[in-house]
This record gives sequence, C-alpha cells and structure tokens, in this order.
Amino acid sequence: MNKSIFLTAFILLFIASILTSCNEKTKTETAIEKSEAIEHKQVNEIPEYFLLRPEVEKAYGYSHAVKIGNSIKISGAVSMDDEGNPTAVGDFEQQMKNCYSDLEKVLKHYGCTFDDVVKEDVFTTDMAKFLEFAGYRTEIYKKQFPTGSWLGVTELAVPEFMIEIELEVHKSK
Repeated sequence: MNKSIFLTAFILLFIASILTSCNEKTKTETAIEKSEAIEHKQVNEIPEYFLLRPEVEKAYGYSHAVKIGNSIKISGAVSMDDEGNPTAVGDFEQQMKNCYSDLEKVLKHYGCTFDDVVKEDVFTTDMAKFLEFAGYRTEIYKKQFPTGSWLGVTELAVPEFMIEIELEVHKSK
C-alpha cells in the first residue's frame, strides 16, 4: 500500500513539475510579446510634425500639425498667403474657404480627408457672419459632421483675420 501511495505521489509531483515549467514558458513568452508590443507602440507614437508654411510657422513659433499614432492635431488655419499676410480681407466667406483649403492640404499630407475629422473648433470675430455661411460646411463634410465648438472671440492673431479653424483627426490603420 505504501508503494502505491508513493508511486501516486511521485506521478502527481512529476505532472505538477511539467505543468509548472509549461506555465513558466508561457509567462516568459507573454513578457516578450508585451515588450515587443510596447516597443512597437512607442515607435508608432513618435510625434511627426508638419509645417505648411515653414518660414511663417517658425517666425510665429508653432507647427501646423502633429501626428502621434492614429491621432493628428491641426493648428488653427487662417486666411493667409505663404508670407503670412492676411488674404480676403473683409470677405468672411472667402476667408472661411481659404481656411478649409489649407486644412485640406494638411489632411492630404497625412493621407486623410475631412471624413477622418473627429473634432472641429471654429473661432470667429463675427458669429453672425459665420452662421450666415456655415452651410458651406456641407460641401466639406459629406458623410457626417465632427464634434466641436463654435466660439465668438474679440480678436484673432492678426486684426484682419475673421475666422480660424482647428481640427483633430483620427486615422485608423
């Protein structure tokens, strides 16, 4: 009887040691997989900056856009030429169109469209004018409108600017 108890105990210990070693192997493999995933994620999350008008943006101290992973933040677009001079002065509708034109250039740089925009914030010195021309946005956002805010402000960076539009984008892989 003692022999059968001894043999059963030995078999159970042997099976337990095999299971434990398999478990340890799984833990090691899991740790390696997690490490590789973190390393891959960190590589994908290195900020990628984009300057639409490098000289102007350097002079004012900002980047027009930055992409981190699947998210892109786009600084407020205003109606300006490549030297930073206001365009369409006094023409609200054209300033708004110029903003969207610049935003489209940034989106294209990242392989995106307005369909990828998840947030749009509009800053304007003339909310009544913005509301008058807000329908133009249906030409921009053909699938759905993003979230966002419309804010009336007393002034923008340059007195001639009447509208500024900034975006947040999410681009799935």
